[in-house]
Amino acid sequence: MSLPRIASRDEWLAARTRLLAREKELTRARDALSTERRNLPMVEVDQEYAFEGPDGKSSLLDLFADRRQLAVSHFMFDPRWEDGCSSCSAGADEVADGLRDHLAVRDTTLAFVSRAPLARIERYKAKKGWTFPWYSSYGSAFNDDFGVTLDPARGQDEYNYRRLDLDGDPPFEMPGLSCFLRDGERVFHTYSLFARGAEWLGGSYAYLDLTALGRQEEWEEPKGRADLERTARPDFAS
Repeated sequence: MSLPRIASRDEWLAARTRLLAREKELTRARDALSTERRNLPMVEVDQEYAFEGPDGKSSLLDLFADRRQLAVSHFMFDPRWEDGCSSCSAGADEVADGLRDHLAVRDTTLAFVSRAPLARIERYKAKKGWTFPWYSSYGSAFNDDFGVTLDPARGQDEYNYRRLDLDGDPPFEMPGLSCFLRDGERVFHTYSLFARGAEWLGGSYAYLDLTALGRQEEWEEPKGRADLERTARPDFAS
């Protein structure tokens, strides 16, 4: 395994200070990007979507739980699968109740939605010991319309705003997160992210990116620090 070069404390401090200047540039650039994101226009959702949760049938408006904003995590769980996606599960493990509570203070609800039937979701949720709100969109066009269920035979082959060449047995489930804003009874779609965009959500990647060994993925630079036997997450580097 390749390791960082050994240096004196003074040499390390000089290199760290130079890096800090670039980190501050990135922070300012990220703040500017966040401003641009908040200034995106929004699109009214006029489609009626039906969800099923532990308390019965719900509409998209119901998922807000009377708050102004809603963030929907598109959890990959095909109706044909017995269990949910392992990568999505790792991300869900990192969503503690405290995070949802802090979002609620800012008038924002976090909910999970999958295409699997509710009974299968509830069984898997109990197995994992999760308590977050998780709804089934089974039989609804919600996943299709928000770009996380792909089926080339039906002309649905665009993910993360570009077309993909897909091999295998469709339909394909993909990860993502979509944000909505409520104005009275009207619901608007404001933002969606996919693939590596989900890294913005924090969790273990945010910590690993600060370490010398990083995420230990094959695509990372510098080469030679990845322990591939421990790598269980998909490569969304592209």
